[in-house]
Amino acid sequence: MTENRLVPGDAAPPFTLPDADGTPVALSSYQGQRVVVYFYPAAMTPGCTTQACDFRDNLASLQAAGLAVLGISPDTPDKLAEFRERDALTFPLLSDSDFEIMKAYGAYGEKKLYGKTVTGVIRSTFVVDPSTVVEKAMYNVRATGHVAKLRRELGIDA
Repeated sequence: MTENRLVPGDAAPPFTLPDADGTPVALSSYQGQRVVVYFYPAAMTPGCTTQACDFRDNLASLQAAGLAVLGISPDTPDKLAEFRERDALTFPLLSDSDFEIMKAYGAYGEKKLYGKTVTGVIRSTFVVDPSTVVEKAMYNVRATGHVAKLRRELGIDA
């Protein structure tokens, strides 16, 4: 089910998804800048909170390096708004309730969870270059320490 994984050099699948306020956000509106697009299973769960707060805490240095950040989950805009408010998240959180975009990025499919094979959101991060080509594709990332690893790989100093 994960045979459609993206690799560097692939065109990033385009998307327009509602944000926490229900406002449509399109990847194409970021053309001309690098974008970190990350997929996570569920707002307000421990791992996803850790990851989102890590992106929030590193947002200034990522932006200084010319990167925007977009977080995508299957949560409703209302749930995303609650998550944003609760954790003071300062980057767009987008709703992919039908998993279409996650599937297009290979971020939805079979995965191991506590030793069992299940179907669900695969925690994944992509860096999309200014011409909307995948620069980096990272699957099955860990929530803790992921942003630091991403920064190292992109050569962004603390």
